[in-house]
Amino acid sequence: MGSGGRATERDNSEAKAVKRAPSNKPPFTLADLKKAIPPHCFERSLIKSSSYLLTDLSLSIFFYYVAFNYIAHLSAPFSYVAWPIYIMLQGSVQMAMWVIGHECGHQAFSDYPVLNDTIGYLLHTGMLAPYFSWKYSHRRHHSNTASLENDESFVPKKKSSLNSVARILNTPPGRLIRLTILCTIGWLLYICFNVSGRKYEKFANHFDPKSPIYSDRERLQILVTDIGLLVVSYGIYKLALAQGFTLVVLAYFAPLLIVYGFLVVITWLHHTHRSLPHYDSTEWNWLRGALSTVDRDYGVFNKILHHITDTHVAHHLFFTIPHYNAMEATKALKPILGEYYQYDDTPIPKAMWREASECFFVEADEGEDKSKGVYWFNNKM
Repeated sequence: MGSGGRATERDNSEAKAVKRAPSNKPPFTLADLKKAIPPHCFERSLIKSSSYLLTDLSLSIFFYYVAFNYIAHLSAPFSYVAWPIYIMLQGSVQMAMWVIGHECGHQAFSDYPVLNDTIGYLLHTGMLAPYFSWKYSHRRHHSNTASLENDESFVPKKKSSLNSVARILNTPPGRLIRLTILCTIGWLLYICFNVSGRKYEKFANHFDPKSPIYSDRERLQILVTDIGLLVVSYGIYKLALAQGFTLVVLAYFAPLLIVYGFLVVITWLHHTHRSLPHYDSTEWNWLRGALSTVDRDYGVFNKILHHITDTHVAHHLFFTIPHYNAMEATKALKPILGEYYQYDDTPIPKAMWREASECFFVEADEGEDKSKGVYWFNNKM
């Protein structure tokens, strides 16, 4: 893989011991990393970004047209084949649009903040995702990555905090249940109930303008987000009355399950691997936290999903780089990052089961020479 560290080392039979990423203070600074990236990688082109958006949007509209005008009229057994194909294609394209909306939230779409937020708001709201709400919580994730106290999503539990239920969930049936929940309703559990998120003193979700997730200056935009979601929901309801609820479920909601599944799995796998350290407040700093992520190989989906999958390390370091420059930026960063760059090409289904099995909690290494503020994934109860 060139410069950097492989998150997994495998032989012909069983995986060898995982080689940990360095957790000590890096020998480089953020300024050093920025100098290594060609300046043009930071340039945001409205025309180029729009071309990707229009391509994805055109494909999504085309798939909707086919679904409502052709697939809806197919009889069994042809419909049993056509609908799953449609749902996967539409869900994948809409996840690509979701990625573009995510870039809008990072101001990576263009040089115009108002335009970025307008496009991101329309894209995410159309997929029943709370744009401004998630934009702000996601920004806090970027500001506190790998912090056990302040990270915003997929915050691992310490071994000392586990209860008796954990022993059941740390079994093969328990892992299957966890993965099923993760891939189906994991996104809804997070945005509605803050499951796997940062612990707050009071109940937190992504729809309450008074949620502790947000500052006073952000609360109006949370309300705007809610209004948009209500308008779209009402429109979908009226469409269901006109076209039939079954058709709307298959054509609209089923692809959204693909989007939400992609979103949760991608985020989880980027920050869950036995090679990655987590830190408490005694050891954490922004750069060490930002480096605690791993690039993954999703095969053809790397390109379909605008490389959010295999350029995540660079994204955490410089989140305003547009996706079409992220691969070049990643290649430029690798020689400087060295072993601090983590990459795993394990097939995603296998990686999901492995991380669900091996990354159940975090704990610090024992011994006087070990840092008590650095935590590593483990599963040995």
